[in-house]
Amino acid sequence: MFHVGDKVVYPMHGAGIIESIEDREVFCKRSRYYIIKMILGQIKVMVPIDKAGAIGIRKITDMEGYDQVMRILSGNYKIMDKKWNKRYRENEAKLKEGNINDIAEIVNYLNYMNKKGKLSTGEKKMLVQSRQMLVSELALIKNVCYEEMERDVDKILNICEL
Repeated sequence: MFHVGDKVVYPMHGAGIIESIEDREVFCKRSRYYIIKMILGQIKVMVPIDKAGAIGIRKITDMEGYDQVMRILSGNYKIMDKKWNKRYRENEAKLKEGNINDIAEIVNYLNYMNKKGKLSTGEKKMLVQSRQMLVSELALIKNVCYEEMERDVDKILNICEL
């Protein structure tokens, strides 16, 4: 169970802060919901408390996890499948799980492939999405604004603009 003020990750959407816990009626069914203010897009999402575990909502990682992500981003990329469609499906499954190290590996590899001009349109979108998810969590870990963390990550990845 999470509490108001907890910093959490919603897989495929990024990181946010639990703003409140409320009883709401949706589709004629009354349930308790986490109201999460997301970092990306400044939107609020409602997550049923009884489904949060199945959805994969988790607390953000700690500073040790942050340091590990920075090592992944600044190191050599992990080799992935040569077939873009198989690689895309595998990476999509990892994004749905929401493990920060897996997301960092995806960002590192797709960034490398993008620099070489070898990404499909779908993978280019995945690079943008996974990078945003990663930056949102890292920003909450370090307690800095999204834009500041985005600049730090872009420096590590040597990105001028996506």
